[in-house]
Amino acid sequence: MSMVEGDVAEGVEAQAVPAGEWEREPHPSDSLRTFGAVVQALREHAGLSRAELAERVRYSKHTVESVELGRRMPDTPFVDRAEEALGNTGALRKAARYLTRGEAGLAAWFRRWARLEREAVSLCTYECRLVPGLLQSEAYARAVFEGTIPLRTDGELEAQLAARMERQAMMRERPTVPFSFIVEEHVFRRRFGDAEAMRELFDHVLERSAPRNVTLQVVPLEAGLHACLDGPLQLLETPAGQRLGYSEGQKNGRLISDPKEVSVLCQRYDTLRSQALNPKESRDLLERLRGEL
Repeated sequence: MSMVEGDVAEGVEAQAVPAGEWEREPHPSDSLRTFGAVVQALREHAGLSRAELAERVRYSKHTVESVELGRRMPDTPFVDRAEEALGNTGALRKAARYLTRGEAGLAAWFRRWARLEREAVSLCTYECRLVPGLLQSEAYARAVFEGTIPLRTDGELEAQLAARMERQAMMRERPTVPFSFIVEEHVFRRRFGDAEAMRELFDHVLERSAPRNVTLQVVPLEAGLHACLDGPLQLLETPAGQRLGYSEGQKNGRLISDPKEVSVLCQRYDTLRSQALNPKESRDLLERLRGEL
């Protein structure tokens, strides 16, 4: 995933621990592993052993090792002291801006976007593959995860499901944030489970899209070709007023921060809004599809 500009990237967790120790990360992220590799490379370039670096940063050798292996999130004192001990190049402080914790149930490439979502002042989602995660019923989400290849263990599946349901909570907890969804009609026509499971899905989507801050529009089958055919798209605005985009494909995701690229994506989304059914027509369609079951 692309790096986010420093003003919107999450900073290093600033939790000072007197003895220089902190808990091991239960789910190491790619950014932690990369940061650790940078620390190790700079240490070796400086000709220091782990024990010698540990003495200079006033943390244990075990902590230094854990950071280098991506097993622990470094706190601010560690980053500052390691920076000074390893040449003051600025590399560690800059790299630390992009550190994220590993989170069970979230794909590595989606974690930063999931964190940005929680602080966004607006969120827009276009989907052409499946019901957006924020609108999925529990049974639908479970079916999606059960069909994933490679197969997940029961524990992994439950972790994914829990993360998905927890992520949905922000829609209930943030009633003044505008949430906009545009979804292709064929997504809702794709069957899963039995008729009762489908009715539950429609009920869930209708309930989640009922609040005044949530807008759901369906792109009808007869709408034909349109500007968003390149694939799923998400857009958000940060509290600082910066617009960011996110696109996702097979086993990867891309966070888009370049203003020109984001501007094009916003234009595409706005154009599709005018081509989709309005919110009332969209709800009527979903209720009709539910009644046909």
